[in-house]
Amino acid sequence: MIELVEAEEPDTGEDGPEDVLIVVHARPAKGRRQRCGICQRRCARYDNGEGRRRWRALDLGTLQAVIEADAPRVSCPEHGVTVAAVPWARHGAGHTLPFDDQVAWLATHCSKTAITQLMRIGWRTVGNICTRAWAEVEERVDLLAGLRRIGIDEISYKRHHKYLTIVVDHASGRLLWAEAGRDKATLRKFFDLLGEERSKKITHVSADAAGWIATVVAERCPNAVRVMDPFHVVQVRREALCYREGWKDPPPGCRSSSVKLTAV
Repeated sequence: MIELVEAEEPDTGEDGPEDVLIVVHARPAKGRRQRCGICQRRCARYDNGEGRRRWRALDLGTLQAVIEADAPRVSCPEHGVTVAAVPWARHGAGHTLPFDDQVAWLATHCSKTAITQLMRIGWRTVGNICTRAWAEVEERVDLLAGLRRIGIDEISYKRHHKYLTIVVDHASGRLLWAEAGRDKATLRKFFDLLGEERSKKITHVSADAAGWIATVVAERCPNAVRVMDPFHVVQVRREALCYREGWKDPPPGCRSSSVKLTAV
């Protein structure tokens, strides 16, 4: 419930006046008060917490806006003393639900730099918001349900000094899972998450010729057909042609060539 809306005049600094801040004073409706911020259970009030606090809301034109309200703590039988839930923000967040959702959507359509400039937030804030939004999605949706055809590969980052193992769903084209590392132990984490029963229902697995992938797939997906991805099929055939013909300078795409193919 909105109690008051006011324009807060900024302090005049050395660089001149800043933009006016729109402050919305609010409080949860009667039926939404004194609920655990984690499980939403109605609980006994514990104390006033740290007093009033603010949540960043979506901008109103060129002006920044915040919601200001009391942030009491409640005593939850399951989660102990915690800050009471508010209907306009996720637990532990400093931004409203629409603000979080807007940033999460932008993260799938543009660069992080563009998001920080458009939403006027920091790099770390973008990552934290995406983590909160994704955790909520995982609670509602089983991303591993109905898997039949998957692809496994690794990608490098940090100037090729670190690697991620990734798994994609060929049916939907979605990224299913990613984990730091590229070895048997890393890949087994995915199949542990998938479960033995669903792993046996996998019919096709595409990957390169890495031995660690082949070993784990043979262990966990006994009914799956292993398929080499098109890039490595072409690469192996070109290398075989090079060796057969005795070429001194392998053509682009071969691992021993100084010229690499560019994906389009």
